[in-house]
Amino acid sequence: MNRLDGKVAIVFGAGPNIGGTIAHFLSREGARVAVSDVDREAANRTAAFLSARGHEALPLQGNAVEEADVGRIVEEVVARYGRLDCIVNMAGKVHWSSVLDMALADWREAVLSFPTAGLLTTKHAAKAMIAAGCRGSIIHLLSSAAHFGQPAGAAYCAAKAALLNMARCAAMDLAPHGIRVNTITPCAMEHQLWTHMREEIETEKFVLKPDRPHYSRDDFLKSIPLGRFPRAADLAWAAVFLASDESSFLTGVDIPVDGGLRFKYPAWRPGDATGVNIGDYVRAIRRTEYGEETEGLKET
Repeated sequence: MNRLDGKVAIVFGAGPNIGGTIAHFLSREGARVAVSDVDREAANRTAAFLSARGHEALPLQGNAVEEADVGRIVEEVVARYGRLDCIVNMAGKVHWSSVLDMALADWREAVLSFPTAGLLTTKHAAKAMIAAGCRGSIIHLLSSAAHFGQPAGAAYCAAKAALLNMARCAAMDLAPHGIRVNTITPCAMEHQLWTHMREEIETEKFVLKPDRPHYSRDDFLKSIPLGRFPRAADLAWAAVFLASDESSFLTGVDIPVDGGLRFKYPAWRPGDATGVNIGDYVRAIRRTEYGEETEGLKET
């Protein structure tokens, strides 16, 4: 505990899963945290959760792909706390489509969203850090899509890959100021089992759709060497490390939080040997919000 005492952070993206959990873990380590979301109620709920646990939290509304909003959010945080030490950004729009069916407007919106949010949050946070004399930490959340290709994933994979390399370049631009820029890459998240993928889990049946990933949750689970999906808490612990002085000599680094998925031999499916399967998995886990367990996901 207290790894972030005296630090001020902004989390761009404040839902109860990844963003809210990261905000919670930063707060538990002593940071004062502003939570920003395009949905004002999401920011308010996360701030209320943190306040109820004795943490100082500032809810803010704004769109991270709009420069005026990002500039205002950073200004409000600095005006309140006098400094900015860390930001965590995960903002962007996901779009799935084959290249054969891709509408140009959808392509432009999706491909530009993640790197634009990355650029704007980095730019305004870094300026505030420099002005306050803070050797800060800037953290962007990626996806395994940043490193690989997949059917229907052209826009999303391109957007996340652009964010990855924007972050690497920003790390070099900001190194003379002592500001670090790093990324975190999860694979498919556990909370997707009760959010985006809940139909597949409820029916226990995978239906191939042309505008969605071409694999089941069972296929994915069997491919992860450590035998489970990453949880929001796993990303939050990585963010705490990158926000803290423990990582003061790391910049331009991507931390994979994927249970070994990225580095395994492609054809090997560890789950074929261990017997892990999605049916048993969803009956053994519990839902989480803000990194805390709630009810079981599915009855045994």
